Amino acid sequence: MAKGELALVLHAHLPYVRSEIPGSLEEDWFFQALMECYLPLLQTLEEAAASKEQRPRVTIGLSPTLLSLLQDEGLKQRFPDWLSIRIDLLKDVPKSQLEAATHLSKKIKSQLNQWNNCCGDLIGRFSQLQNSNIVDLLTCAATHGYLPLLREQPEAVNGQLKTAVDEHHRLFGVNPLGIWLPECAYYEGLDNLLVKAGLRYAILDGHGLLHANPRPRYGIYAPICSRGGVAFFGRDSEATLPVWSAKDGYPGHSDYREFHRDLGWDLPINKLNGIGLKESRPLGLKLHKVTNQNATLNEKEIYEPKLAAKRIKEHAKNYLQGRRAQLEKLSSHIDLKPLLVAPFDAELFGHWWFEGPSFLAELFIQASKEKVTFTRLRDVLTEAPKLQLCEPSPSSWGKGGYHDYWLNESNAWIIPEWSKAANAMIESCSTKKKTKFNTQLLEQAARELLLSQSSDWSFILRAGTTTELAKDRIHRHLSRFWTLMRVLNGEEQITKEALKNLEEEDRIFPCININNWSRFP
Repeated sequence: MAKGELALVLHAHLPYVRSEIPGSLEEDWFFQALMECYLPLLQTLEEAAASKEQRPRVTIGLSPTLLSLLQDEGLKQRFPDWLSIRIDLLKDVPKSQLEAATHLSKKIKSQLNQWNNCCGDLIGRFSQLQNSNIVDLLTCAATHGYLPLLREQPEAVNGQLKTAVDEHHRLFGVNPLGIWLPECAYYEGLDNLLVKAGLRYAILDGHGLLHANPRPRYGIYAPICSRGGVAFFGRDSEATLPVWSAKDGYPGHSDYREFHRDLGWDLPINKLNGIGLKESRPLGLKLHKVTNQNATLNEKEIYEPKLAAKRIKEHAKNYLQGRRAQLEKLSSHIDLKPLLVAPFDAELFGHWWFEGPSFLAELFIQASKEKVTFTRLRDVLTEAPKLQLCEPSPSSWGKGGYHDYWLNESNAWIIPEWSKAANAMIESCSTKKKTKFNTQLLEQAARELLLSQSSDWSFILRAGTTTELAKDRIHRHLSRFWTLMRVLNGEEQITKEALKNLEEEDRIFPCININNWSRFP
């Protein structure tokens, strides 16, 4: 075997897009992620775990907002019908698309069977994989808040972290030790708050370690430990580029499925009206292949499943051979077992790259032959010698490597709004008498504050996609927050029914603890 190990790390996250409206854009967002990513990912890991020849090991971060969606009973009940509608749509395609449609229909039926067999309990399946030492489950900040932009009030960061830890414990029965920091974003002193929340390790982009003080002796190929007592792992770009890059990596190969050409754009509007949609939009049903990078959507050729399956095997072999060569070269130059950390958004595997789950399956199948060993971050720390003491550098894995993607002309207006609301929350939690009614108001205010802080909305505003949705979410949650503050201060009244409606619509974090926002001594 190669003298070293490969740690695959997947970040599974969606913002809180819970909707009561069947067929809504928010519902589609979640259901497509279930169909294309989370169900195939679980199936891949469970099948690999059941094999005597394979030794799958992977680290997965599950954000609290995603877990809340996975637990929502209303969404669970509607998902099977959503799948069935898509299975029916695939029955009526041109003969030229029949093979691709049949292949996709078979996969969706498999997801439906999986769902029914586990009664929609995906959280239980993730838990079982952790109990079997296949998966190391990490948490994330409660609503994926971009922590460097909340640092003005440490209590606001504390609220994000401790709420996440409490929610993870509620759902899995154990406290998480590791965290996927939102956008892998770090600032000086964050490690002290991580320790305060009971968290002991996290992942940063490569320059978070390479620019650490002092510079780590082993670069990104071994974890470091901050003076606050948190271990940090660094992303290896050589191990990630072939997988995530559509331009330079595997997903952009001509034989793989095209992401942007969707049956929802091709079907006549009367057909879409028949399933409750008023206008054309993606359905998660894609029957064309990349063909070539320069081809327009109308020039895309029909997807050929057998050709793609052949390419997956080749690319998995190529990836493993590349990691083995990398590890062998490193081990000849450093005096410890090198570690390659390859972190990805989980939705790359299945949603953005349809063949992604099959690629993972092939990695586990071929790993022994190609002499590559997988590990989990938790296991690395369990087995590691003493770690070098270094202070990580402020960083993120976003464009530019630091914080400007979430702090620029398109979204900077949010920061003072968060700060003003956080100050009010901290003051109220620190001084208000904790009557039953006051506590109820503060608990819901905490939920609204957390939901307004989601980095997803800042990202969308910068990217320029569905910006009205992002603005609406930010304004909605902050407006609700300030309404609750005015009621708390006796400046306004709220009926029991109105408060109940707020709690029902934004029902996340049932065990939220307002003491997490109490002013630090």
